[in-house]
Amino acid sequence: MVTRRYVNTLALAAIVLFSSAVLFAQTPQARKMSDSEKKEVQNILKIVDGMAAGQPPANDLSLTWLHEDLMKAQSNKQYVPFTISIDPSKVSGGKVSLYWRVIAKAPAADTAAKDEKKDDKKGGKTEYPYEDVSTVTVPAGQSEPMRINRSFTVSPGEYDVIVVAKETTPEKAPNNAPPPKVSAIKKTVTVPDLWNDELNTSSVIVAERIDPLPAPLTPQQQIERPYALGTMEILPAPSTNFTKKNELSTFLLIYNAKTDAANKPDVSVEYNFYAKQAGSEKFFNKTSPQNLNAQTLPPQFDFAAGHQLQTGQAVPLGSFPEGDYRLEIKITDKIANKSLTREVNFSVAGS
Repeated sequence: MVTRRYVNTLALAAIVLFSSAVLFAQTPQARKMSDSEKKEVQNILKIVDGMAAGQPPANDLSLTWLHEDLMKAQSNKQYVPFTISIDPSKVSGGKVSLYWRVIAKAPAADTAAKDEKKDDKKGGKTEYPYEDVSTVTVPAGQSEPMRINRSFTVSPGEYDVIVVAKETTPEKAPNNAPPPKVSAIKKTVTVPDLWNDELNTSSVIVAERIDPLPAPLTPQQQIERPYALGTMEILPAPSTNFTKKNELSTFLLIYNAKTDAANKPDVSVEYNFYAKQAGSEKFFNKTSPQNLNAQTLPPQFDFAAGHQLQTGQAVPLGSFPEGDYRLEIKITDKIANKSLTREVNFSVAGS
Protein backbone atom coordinates (compact mmCIF):
# COMPACT_ATOMS: atom_id res chain seq x y z
CA MET A 1 0.00 0.00 0.00
CA VAL A 2 1.31 3.45 -0.88
CA THR A 3 1.38 5.84 2.05
CA ARG A 4 0.87 9.48 1.07
CA ARG A 5 3.49 11.02 3.34
CA TYR A 6 4.96 13.33 0.72
CA VAL A 7 4.23 16.86 -0.35
CA ASN A 8 1.71 17.22 -3.16
CA THR A 9 4.28 18.35 -5.69
CA LEU A 10 7.49 16.39 -6.22
CA ALA A 11 10.79 18.22 -6.19
CA LEU A 12 12.55 18.31 -9.54
CA ALA A 13 16.25 17.65 -9.97
CA ALA A 14 16.14 19.45 -13.31
CA ILE A 15 13.79 20.68 -15.97
CA VAL A 16 14.98 19.95 -19.48
CA LEU A 17 13.76 22.81 -21.62
CA PHE A 18 15.66 24.09 -24.64
CA SER A 19 12.76 25.88 -26.27
CA SER A 20 14.78 28.23 -28.47
CA ALA A 21 16.64 25.44 -30.25
CA VAL A 22 15.93 24.25 -33.78
CA LEU A 23 15.28 20.55 -33.31
CA PHE A 24 14.12 19.09 -36.59
CA ALA A 25 16.02 15.84 -36.91
CA GLN A 26 18.75 16.09 -39.51
CA THR A 27 18.46 13.72 -42.45
CA PRO A 28 21.83 11.99 -42.96
CA GLN A 29 23.31 12.77 -46.36
CA ALA A 30 24.05 10.13 -48.97
CA ARG A 31 27.74 9.26 -49.02
CA LYS A 32 30.15 7.32 -51.16
CA MET A 33 31.02 3.90 -49.75
CA SER A 34 34.57 2.63 -49.60
CA ASP A 35 35.59 -0.46 -51.56
CA SER A 36 35.66 -2.52 -48.38
CA GLU A 37 32.15 -1.35 -47.48
CA LYS A 38 30.91 -2.26 -50.96
CA LYS A 39 32.35 -5.75 -50.54
CA GLU A 40 30.74 -6.14 -47.13
CA VAL A 41 27.40 -4.99 -48.51
CA GLN A 42 27.52 -7.61 -51.26
CA ASN A 43 28.05 -10.32 -48.64
CA ILE A 44 25.27 -8.93 -46.47
CA LEU A 45 22.81 -8.66 -49.36
CA LYS A 46 23.10 -12.42 -49.86
CA ILE A 47 21.84 -12.81 -46.29
CA VAL A 48 18.99 -10.35 -46.90
CA ASP A 49 18.03 -12.13 -50.12
CA GLY A 50 17.94 -15.39 -48.20
CA MET A 51 15.55 -13.86 -45.66
CA ALA A 52 13.32 -12.69 -48.53
CA ALA A 53 13.30 -16.26 -49.87
CA GLY A 54 12.12 -17.56 -46.49
CA GLN A 55 15.43 -18.79 -45.11
CA PRO A 56 15.52 -18.36 -41.32
CA PRO A 57 18.21 -15.82 -40.39
CA ALA A 58 21.09 -16.73 -38.12
CA ASN A 59 21.55 -14.97 -34.78
CA ASP A 60 25.15 -15.77 -33.87
CA LEU A 61 25.63 -12.37 -32.20
CA SER A 62 22.34 -12.28 -30.23
CA LEU A 63 21.11 -9.28 -32.20
CA THR A 64 18.02 -7.81 -30.49
CA TRP A 65 15.71 -4.93 -31.38
CA LEU A 66 15.21 -2.89 -28.18
CA HIS A 67 13.03 0.06 -29.17
CA GLU A 68 12.39 2.85 -31.65
CA ASP A 69 11.40 6.49 -31.25
CA LEU A 70 9.63 8.98 -33.50
CA MET A 71 10.26 12.65 -34.26
CA LYS A 72 9.68 15.16 -37.03
CA ALA A 73 12.35 15.34 -39.71
CA GLN A 74 12.85 17.97 -42.36
CA SER A 75 10.83 18.09 -45.61
CA ASN A 76 7.60 16.77 -44.04
CA LYS A 77 9.12 13.41 -43.20
CA GLN A 78 9.45 11.44 -39.97
CA TYR A 79 12.72 10.57 -38.22
CA VAL A 80 12.96 7.18 -36.49
CA PRO A 81 16.01 6.61 -34.30
CA PHE A 82 16.19 3.05 -32.99
CA THR A 83 18.28 0.97 -30.60
CA ILE A 84 19.51 -2.58 -31.06
CA SER A 85 21.94 -4.67 -29.04
CA ILE A 86 24.49 -7.40 -29.70
CA ASP A 87 26.52 -9.69 -27.43
CA PRO A 88 30.08 -8.30 -27.66
CA SER A 89 31.59 -11.45 -26.16
CA LYS A 90 30.62 -13.33 -29.33
CA VAL A 91 32.46 -10.94 -31.67
CA SER A 92 35.89 -11.91 -32.97
CA GLY A 93 38.18 -9.29 -34.42
CA GLY A 94 36.64 -6.28 -32.70
CA LYS A 95 34.52 -4.97 -35.60
CA VAL A 96 30.99 -5.58 -36.86
CA SER A 97 29.45 -4.43 -40.15
CA LEU A 98 25.93 -3.15 -39.54
CA TYR A 99 23.42 -2.87 -42.39
CA TRP A 100 19.81 -1.73 -42.18
CA ARG A 101 17.15 -1.56 -44.89
CA VAL A 102 13.66 -0.08 -44.70
CA ILE A 103 11.01 -1.66 -46.94
CA ALA A 104 7.50 -0.25 -47.44
CA LYS A 105 5.01 -3.02 -46.72
CA ALA A 106 2.62 -3.94 -49.56
CA PRO A 107 0.16 -2.54 -50.20
CA ALA A 108 2.00 0.57 -49.01
CA ALA A 109 0.42 3.92 -48.37
CA ASP A 110 0.81 6.31 -51.30
CA THR A 111 3.37 8.45 -49.48
CA ALA A 112 5.43 5.42 -48.51
CA ALA A 113 5.21 3.83 -51.95
CA LYS A 114 6.68 6.95 -53.55
CA ASP A 115 9.83 6.42 -51.50
CA GLU A 116 10.40 2.95 -52.93
CA LYS A 117 10.95 2.77 -56.66
CA LYS A 118 12.90 1.21 -59.47
CA ASP A 119 15.87 3.18 -60.72
CA ASP A 120 15.98 2.48 -64.45
CA LYS A 121 19.31 4.24 -64.78
CA LYS A 122 20.84 1.63 -62.50
CA GLY A 123 19.61 -1.42 -64.34
CA GLY A 124 16.30 -1.79 -62.53
CA LYS A 125 17.84 -1.87 -59.06
CA THR A 126 15.25 -1.21 -56.36
CA GLU A 127 15.76 1.94 -54.33
CA TYR A 128 14.37 1.54 -50.82
CA PRO A 129 12.98 4.29 -48.60
CA TYR A 130 16.18 3.99 -46.57
CA GLU A 131 19.24 1.77 -46.36
CA ASP A 132 22.74 2.23 -45.03
CA VAL A 133 25.79 0.42 -43.72
CA SER A 134 28.38 1.31 -41.12
CA THR A 135 31.18 -0.29 -39.16
CA VAL A 136 30.90 -0.65 -35.39
CA THR A 137 33.95 -1.05 -33.18
CA VAL A 138 33.30 -3.50 -30.34
CA PRO A 139 35.31 -2.81 -27.14
CA ALA A 140 37.39 -5.71 -25.90
CA GLY A 141 36.38 -7.33 -22.63
CA GLN A 142 32.80 -6.04 -22.58
CA SER A 143 30.41 -8.67 -21.29
CA GLU A 144 27.14 -6.73 -21.03
CA PRO A 145 24.99 -6.37 -24.16
CA MET A 146 26.27 -3.56 -26.38
CA ARG A 147 23.63 -1.03 -27.38
CA ILE A 148 23.87 0.54 -30.85
CA ASN A 149 21.76 3.45 -32.09
CA ARG A 150 20.92 4.08 -35.74
CA SER A 151 18.04 5.77 -37.59
CA PHE A 152 16.03 6.14 -40.79
CA THR A 153 13.88 8.91 -42.27
CA VAL A 154 10.67 8.08 -44.14
CA SER A 155 7.20 9.26 -45.10
CA PRO A 156 4.20 8.00 -43.08
CA GLY A 157 3.43 4.32 -43.61
CA GLU A 158 4.10 0.80 -42.41
CA TYR A 159 7.57 -0.62 -42.94
CA ASP A 160 9.67 -3.72 -42.41
CA VAL A 161 13.10 -2.85 -41.06
CA ILE A 162 15.80 -5.46 -41.72
CA VAL A 163 18.98 -5.21 -39.65
CA VAL A 164 22.03 -7.37 -40.28
CA ALA A 165 25.09 -7.47 -38.01
CA LYS A 166 28.07 -9.37 -39.41
CA GLU A 167 31.62 -9.78 -38.24
CA THR A 168 33.72 -7.68 -40.59
CA THR A 169 35.63 -9.84 -43.03
CA PRO A 170 39.38 -9.03 -42.95
CA GLU A 171 40.97 -8.13 -46.28
CA LYS A 172 43.37 -11.09 -46.03
CA ALA A 173 41.61 -13.83 -44.10
CA PRO A 174 43.47 -17.15 -43.56
CA ASN A 175 42.27 -20.04 -45.70
CA ASN A 176 41.22 -22.00 -42.61
CA ALA A 177 39.42 -19.05 -40.99
CA PRO A 178 35.91 -19.87 -39.71
CA PRO A 179 33.03 -18.11 -41.47
CA PRO A 180 32.15 -14.75 -39.93
CA LYS A 181 29.37 -14.77 -37.35
CA VAL A 182 26.19 -13.06 -38.47
CA SER A 183 22.79 -12.04 -37.08
CA ALA A 184 19.72 -10.73 -38.87
CA ILE A 185 16.35 -9.55 -37.61
CA LYS A 186 13.20 -7.99 -39.08
CA LYS A 187 11.00 -5.50 -37.25
CA THR A 188 7.70 -4.01 -38.45
CA VAL A 189 7.38 -0.30 -37.65
CA THR A 190 4.32 1.88 -38.20
CA VAL A 191 5.20 5.54 -38.82
CA PRO A 192 2.38 8.07 -38.33
CA ASP A 193 2.17 11.53 -39.88
CA LEU A 194 3.48 14.19 -37.49
CA TRP A 195 2.98 16.95 -40.08
CA ASN A 196 -0.84 16.82 -40.35
CA ASP A 197 -1.39 20.04 -38.37
CA GLU A 198 -3.02 18.20 -35.45
CA LEU A 199 -1.66 18.50 -31.91
CA ASN A 200 0.92 15.74 -31.57
CA THR A 201 4.22 14.86 -29.92
CA SER A 202 7.38 12.91 -30.49
CA SER A 203 7.91 9.72 -28.55
CA VAL A 204 8.48 10.19 -24.84
CA ILE A 205 12.18 9.45 -24.55
CA VAL A 206 13.31 8.16 -21.17
CA ALA A 207 16.87 9.45 -20.92
CA GLU A 208 19.86 8.20 -19.01
CA ARG A 209 21.28 11.69 -19.49
CA ILE A 210 21.18 14.68 -21.84
CA ASP A 211 24.50 16.24 -22.82
CA PRO A 212 25.17 19.65 -24.41
CA LEU A 213 27.12 19.69 -27.68
CA PRO A 214 29.48 22.49 -28.73
CA ALA A 215 28.11 22.31 -32.29
CA PRO A 216 25.76 20.17 -34.40
CA LEU A 217 27.25 16.89 -35.57
CA THR A 218 28.57 16.20 -39.04
CA PRO A 219 26.40 13.96 -41.30
CA GLN A 220 28.67 10.97 -40.60
CA GLN A 221 28.53 11.55 -36.84
CA GLN A 222 24.75 11.88 -37.07
CA ILE A 223 24.50 8.38 -38.54
CA GLU A 224 26.34 6.91 -35.57
CA ARG A 225 24.69 9.15 -32.95
CA PRO A 226 21.08 9.62 -34.07
CA TYR A 227 19.83 10.95 -30.73
CA ALA A 228 21.86 14.14 -31.20
CA LEU A 229 19.50 17.05 -31.91
CA GLY A 230 21.14 20.34 -32.73
CA THR A 231 23.41 21.19 -29.81
CA MET A 232 22.13 18.53 -27.43
CA GLU A 233 22.44 14.73 -27.34
CA ILE A 234 20.11 12.32 -25.57
CA LEU A 235 21.41 9.01 -24.25
CA PRO A 236 18.30 6.79 -23.97
CA ALA A 237 17.98 4.80 -20.75
CA PRO A 238 18.58 1.06 -21.22
CA SER A 239 15.30 0.22 -19.46
CA THR A 240 12.55 1.69 -17.33
CA ASN A 241 13.49 -0.40 -14.28
CA PHE A 242 15.01 1.96 -11.72
CA THR A 243 16.17 2.03 -8.11
CA LYS A 244 15.38 4.65 -5.49
CA LYS A 245 18.82 6.15 -6.16
CA ASN A 246 17.89 6.96 -9.78
CA GLU A 247 15.96 9.73 -11.49
CA LEU A 248 13.19 9.36 -14.06
CA SER A 249 14.26 11.72 -16.85
CA THR A 250 11.85 12.29 -19.72
CA PHE A 251 12.02 14.38 -22.88
CA LEU A 252 9.53 15.01 -25.67
CA LEU A 253 8.80 17.53 -28.40
CA ILE A 254 5.33 19.05 -28.87
CA TYR A 255 4.17 19.50 -32.46
CA ASN A 256 1.55 21.60 -34.27
CA ALA A 257 0.45 23.81 -31.38
CA LYS A 258 -1.68 26.76 -32.47
CA THR A 259 -0.48 30.33 -31.96
CA ASP A 260 -2.03 33.63 -30.92
CA ALA A 261 -1.95 36.98 -32.73
CA ALA A 262 1.65 37.47 -31.59
CA ASN A 263 2.60 34.07 -33.11
CA LYS A 264 3.16 32.53 -29.67
CA PRO A 265 1.73 29.19 -28.42
CA ASP A 266 -0.03 28.68 -25.10
CA VAL A 267 0.53 25.10 -23.97
CA SER A 268 0.46 23.52 -20.51
CA VAL A 269 2.04 20.19 -19.59
CA GLU A 270 1.00 18.20 -16.51
CA TYR A 271 2.93 15.27 -15.04
CA ASN A 272 0.85 12.89 -12.90
CA PHE A 273 2.18 9.71 -11.27
CA TYR A 274 0.03 6.66 -10.52
CA ALA A 275 1.01 3.65 -8.41
CA LYS A 276 -0.13 0.27 -9.69
CA GLN A 277 -1.76 -1.87 -7.00
CA ALA A 278 -3.35 -5.32 -7.34
CA GLY A 279 -4.53 -4.88 -10.91
CA SER A 280 -5.62 -1.27 -10.48
CA GLU A 281 -3.85 2.02 -9.91
CA LYS A 282 -4.00 4.93 -7.49
CA PHE A 283 -2.91 8.54 -7.88
CA PHE A 284 0.47 8.94 -6.19
CA ASN A 285 1.80 12.42 -6.87
CA LYS A 286 2.44 15.13 -9.44
CA THR A 287 4.88 17.84 -10.37
CA SER A 288 4.10 21.49 -10.98
CA PRO A 289 2.61 22.08 -14.46
CA GLN A 290 4.87 23.54 -17.11
CA ASN A 291 3.46 26.49 -19.04
CA LEU A 292 4.89 27.19 -22.49
CA ASN A 293 3.64 30.59 -23.61
CA ALA A 294 4.65 34.15 -24.41
CA GLN A 295 5.58 34.78 -20.76
CA THR A 296 7.82 31.71 -20.32
CA LEU A 297 9.38 31.18 -23.77
CA PRO A 298 12.41 33.16 -24.97
CA PRO A 299 11.46 36.35 -26.86
CA GLN A 300 13.07 35.01 -30.05
CA PHE A 301 10.96 31.83 -30.03
CA ASP A 302 9.35 31.44 -33.46
CA PHE A 303 7.87 28.35 -35.13
CA ALA A 304 8.61 29.89 -38.54
CA ALA A 305 12.31 29.85 -37.67
CA GLY A 306 12.14 26.12 -36.91
CA HIS A 307 12.02 26.40 -33.13
CA GLN A 308 10.33 23.50 -31.37
CA LEU A 309 8.39 23.25 -28.12
CA GLN A 310 10.08 20.90 -25.71
CA THR A 311 9.23 19.55 -22.30
CA GLY A 312 10.96 17.24 -19.89
CA GLN A 313 11.72 16.60 -16.26
CA ALA A 314 14.19 14.70 -14.12
CA VAL A 315 12.35 13.44 -11.03
CA PRO A 316 14.32 11.83 -8.15
CA LEU A 317 12.81 8.47 -7.19
CA GLY A 318 13.97 8.38 -3.57
CA SER A 319 10.47 9.18 -2.26
CA PHE A 320 8.80 6.49 -4.40
CA PRO A 321 7.99 3.26 -2.52
CA GLU A 322 9.12 0.14 -4.35
CA GLY A 323 6.64 -0.94 -6.99
CA ASP A 324 5.27 -0.30 -10.47
CA TYR A 325 4.14 3.12 -11.70
CA ARG A 326 2.61 4.93 -14.63
CA LEU A 327 3.54 8.50 -15.51
CA GLU A 328 0.78 10.31 -17.39
CA ILE A 329 1.86 13.40 -19.33
CA LYS A 330 -1.08 15.59 -20.34
CA ILE A 331 -0.43 18.25 -23.01
CA THR A 332 -3.10 20.93 -23.45
CA ASP A 333 -3.14 23.46 -26.28
CA LYS A 334 -5.18 26.25 -24.71
CA ILE A 335 -5.58 28.18 -27.98
CA ALA A 336 -6.90 25.17 -29.92
CA ASN A 337 -8.74 23.84 -26.84
CA LYS A 338 -7.29 20.37 -27.43
CA SER A 339 -5.49 17.90 -25.19
CA LEU A 340 -3.67 14.61 -25.51
CA THR A 341 -1.83 12.31 -23.13
CA ARG A 342 1.34 10.26 -23.29
CA GLU A 343 2.48 7.74 -20.70
CA VAL A 344 5.54 5.94 -19.38
CA ASN A 345 5.38 2.72 -17.35
CA PHE A 346 8.29 2.20 -14.98
CA SER A 347 9.26 0.39 -11.81
CA VAL A 348 11.23 1.33 -8.68
CA ALA A 349 13.30 -1.15 -6.66
CA GLY A 350 15.14 -0.63 -3.40
CA SER A 351 18.64 -1.08 -4.77
